[in-house]
Amino acid sequence: MSANLRPTGQQPTATYESAFLKACRREPVPHTPVWFMRQAGRSLPEYLKAREGIPMLESCMMPELVAEITMQPVRRHHVDAAIYFSDIVVPLKAIGIDLDIKPGVGPVVEQPIRSRADLARLRDLTPEDVWYVTEAIGLLTAELGSTPLIGFAGAPFTLASYLVEGGPSKNHEHTKALMYGDPQLWADLLDRLAEITSAFLKVQIEAGASAVQLFDSWVGALAPADYRRSVMPASSKVFKAVEEYGVPRIHFGVGTGELLGLMGEAGADVVGVDWRVPLDEAARRVGPGKALQGNIDPAVLFSTPEAVEAKAREVLDAAADLEGHVFNLGHGVPPTTDPDSLTGLVEYVHTQTAR
Repeated sequence: MSANLRPTGQQPTATYESAFLKACRREPVPHTPVWFMRQAGRSLPEYLKAREGIPMLESCMMPELVAEITMQPVRRHHVDAAIYFSDIVVPLKAIGIDLDIKPGVGPVVEQPIRSRADLARLRDLTPEDVWYVTEAIGLLTAELGSTPLIGFAGAPFTLASYLVEGGPSKNHEHTKALMYGDPQLWADLLDRLAEITSAFLKVQIEAGASAVQLFDSWVGALAPADYRRSVMPASSKVFKAVEEYGVPRIHFGVGTGELLGLMGEAGADVVGVDWRVPLDEAARRVGPGKALQGNIDPAVLFSTPEAVEAKAREVLDAAADLEGHVFNLGHGVPPTTDPDSLTGLVEYVHTQTAR
């Protein structure tokens, strides 16, 4: 099925001919499409105002607020796609896992999952558990018109890392200890998380998301052999679960230069690349048949406009021979970024690549 056709066989939606979806499908584009990870967030004063006094997880469950925050960077920066405002731990919270997002720390799990008995706490996710997602996406697609909406979820390994560690971790000691020491329990844990993640993505697609991105934020901590053996089966299961919808599937991780080929092999249509590997080299590692997304260093946004444009030019030059390219940062927008820097970057890429 062609990307962004609804499974009911209806005609292509208004977003089908967008530059973003064309790039994901490796088709000719009117200009290189641009969006930014974490484009809806703390870098925007309107975001801080909208969320004032509202805890992060609570804000993710308020459809009108979610729609407003998701729209803010589209209005301000004129990006080519919106990304649904949420957090990767939302589906875990929705099935009853006792966790919270603590400012300055990140997701913290009250009772980490480290035994087979703990698996019972990971029940199936139903659409009713995340009714607010369906409602928010309905509001968004009505307002976005021909601008695509990207749905997203955390990949099984990254979710497992939070659950097993109990929060963010630099070295993932508990996670790797479980993966190496009890491979069957580890496999069962990731399989359960793949089911939950698949269900969460299906809700977003069925509500109207035009593409989905699987964030594997922590998987760069693994060697390729460990990724292939202990992580790739679960990620592949997620991509396979949403294949029937025909929407582009993006796979992104940080510090994953050595894993790029495997991440593409897992089933993504588009492989996200951080700033450490030039896009022409990333294309060699990923191989043919995939579009790439990335990959300017977010830190350059704190420099001069001239420096930002120079780095953007490097990225565009490295992407010149790609089958498909979606311009993005190599990671999320830093919270203290000047929004005007992002607006200027979008305008520069659009102008430089207009065909």
